[in-house]
Amino acid sequence: MTPIQHTINTAYVVGPVHCYSSEINGQLVLFDTGPPSDEAKRYLQSNLQFERLQHVIITHCHIDHYGLANWLSQQTDATIYLPFRDHLKITRHAERLELMYDLILQIGFAPDFLDRFRANMGDGTVFPPLPEKFKIIEDGLPPELGLTAQSCPGHSQSDMVFTTADWAITGDVMLQAIFQTPLLDVDLLTGERFHNYAAYCESLKKLVTLRDKIILPGHRETIESVDSCLLFYLRKLLVRAGRIKNLLLNMNAADIVINHLNDDTKHPFVSYLKASEIVFLQDFMAHPERLKATLIEIGLYPQVADSFTYAIT
Repeated sequence: MTPIQHTINTAYVVGPVHCYSSEINGQLVLFDTGPPSDEAKRYLQSNLQFERLQHVIITHCHIDHYGLANWLSQQTDATIYLPFRDHLKITRHAERLELMYDLILQIGFAPDFLDRFRANMGDGTVFPPLPEKFKIIEDGLPPELGLTAQSCPGHSQSDMVFTTADWAITGDVMLQAIFQTPLLDVDLLTGERFHNYAAYCESLKKLVTLRDKIILPGHRETIESVDSCLLFYLRKLLVRAGRIKNLLLNMNAADIVINHLNDDTKHPFVSYLKASEIVFLQDFMAHPERLKATLIEIGLYPQVADSFTYAIT
């Protein structure tokens, strides 16, 4: 049976978020939680049987998808499952933030911007409380659920996709007509920047295996097809790179954001999001052959060949 879609409003630019619930072999499972808002709490209380909820599985720990994980761990007896890389962020939170601040400086932002960004990251709006106890998805989900978990990073380094023979819950990696920002982050396994671009090229090979499944996305009602969804994202990437190719090759990310993207940096998190996309595009411009080889392998290169040529020449 296809999971039930639960649509919950958010205060974020991306709009309403979808969570999904399903009864699998008699066990009630919730995928994602919605944001940490009173409206979301009321919705879940009205639409889920909390006394029966056994598993809460998170696609990635962004606030609109995991914001109520801690609250649900307090309100129910459900087990919370988080991606491994989000587990690292939880257990090494202070270290990660300090490395993130170094990244912000490395891509060209000034110390005064960093001060405002640091305050934003610590005000509770980006990192709500996380559950004290949880399990790691990659260590294994209960086998009786019959779920396959695939790591598909790109938007974040922790993106997970959950599949059965018939459907796939895809979080933010498959969104109809949305260019989801590939977020600048640190790889705590290496201490260096996480390379979203290289990760996304590998994830594309996994995402095309979902072509025969019902896709249950984290935003928008549905998607027309896996290929159309991926091609929208790829064309946006290539067109945006082509339009500012000279800037990407000759300026740092902060200067592009501040001086060429009409960004007044009043809200540091918005500037960070824009800079994250610029870094992703710069990585593409440095190694376009990586994406081209992937697209040839998965059969999508002919559909974007003209855009690809425009971007790199």
